[in-house]
Amino acid sequence: MATRTINFTLNGRAVSAEVAPHHNLVEVLQAQFALTGARESCGQGLCGCCTVLLDGKPVSGCLYLAAFADGSNVVTIEHLGGPNDSLDPVQEAFIENSAFQCGYCTPGFVLMTKALLDNHPQPGDDEIKDFLSGNLCRCAAYPEVLSAVKAAARKKKAG
Repeated sequence: MATRTINFTLNGRAVSAEVAPHHNLVEVLQAQFALTGARESCGQGLCGCCTVLLDGKPVSGCLYLAAFADGSNVVTIEHLGGPNDSLDPVQEAFIENSAFQCGYCTPGFVLMTKALLDNHPQPGDDEIKDFLSGNLCRCAAYPEVLSAVKAAARKKKAG
């Protein structure tokens, strides 16, 4: 199968990858860059476990063909924190509110929450639930996730 080279920014640095036409973004992130935060679970874009930010917008990495990332800016959970390995306010809020159990879905929820708060700094409960409706938690930590999103909004507002 023929491959092609794509160039994109991954977590703040310019990278290149060899991709086949059928490779999805999660496969490339895992196989070529050893980034395992985005995980393929359902393979149908229904669970949110594979969420990454592409040019600031959340996408399902299991459905997004890697070739389409050419020229884009991709951010994964591994790069969300700040300098000196500090955590992003969203990550802090998820920890402080115990908004996870097994943790499998947590990277997707965190990245979706970041995208939500970047565009809507003070969302209401219904807006949060609607925005995160594509993310599934098999452990049913939804009340804690809702609390974490509200706490993250307060943290971001406080600076």
